[in-house]
Amino acid sequence: MRSVYKIVSIQYNGKVTKLKLKDGVKIWLNGALSDPIVQILAKNSQLTKTQLETLLIDILAENISGKQLKYDEKANLRLTKAKISRGAFNRTLKQSKENVIKSIYTVLLLGYLGVFESTTLDPYLEIANKLHEYVEAHQGTPDKEEELKDHLKVIEIIRSELEMSLKRLSSPSQEPL
Repeated sequence: MRSVYKIVSIQYNGKVTKLKLKDGVKIWLNGALSDPIVQILAKNSQLTKTQLETLLIDILAENISGKQLKYDEKANLRLTKAKISRGAFNRTLKQSKENVIKSIYTVLLLGYLGVFESTTLDPYLEIANKLHEYVEAHQGTPDKEEELKDHLKVIEIIRSELEMSLKRLSSPSQEPL
């Protein structure tokens, strides 16, 4: 049996580093799950932290490894120190996929019923546009040092605005649908 801890290259802080697959996935997962925006979005989503982690491993681990992984190999990529069985990993993965599907159907239902035409959802649509702007800002980093400093300041401003807006919108008592 070939080891899941295959050596892979990942980009981290602008440098390419050779890491074992498990280490690379853990670094990526820890970074993603500790992002303040991800934390706010995850806290207010239908997914538990474990379900989100499991779903990310299922979707992204194969991209990092460059090969098809078995579910017991994916289970070994979880951040927990306790050994996770393939069955437990699969149950959590099934739950996360069901929650994602239910969330999408909720959005489809609201759209079908015309709720999105109401102005009460405008703040959520604005935050979706701001999230898109934030992602695009991360993708286009300039080469010149002076431009890079300005670009990083813009990214920080957008991130701060996003965090404040998401925290405000995450309280159902303050912002009714």
